[in-house]
Amino acid sequence: MTRVLGILALAALAGCGADGEPIRPTAKATVGVGERGVNGTVGTRVVSGNIRVDVGASL
Repeated sequence: MTRVLGILALAALAGCGADGEPIRPTAKATVGVGERGVNGTVGTRVVSGNIRVDVGASL
């Protein structure tokens, strides 16, 4: 849990522009219906140069 909070704190710091240009995260959410019922996914992506960080969850 501590690592997750640390990563979120770094993402917030990068997003506010305190260490350079602000980075705009993108968010994505999908909902689908199939043979196994309703499923969904949510996620976000932050890209800075050659570095990309993706965080998501399947519901």
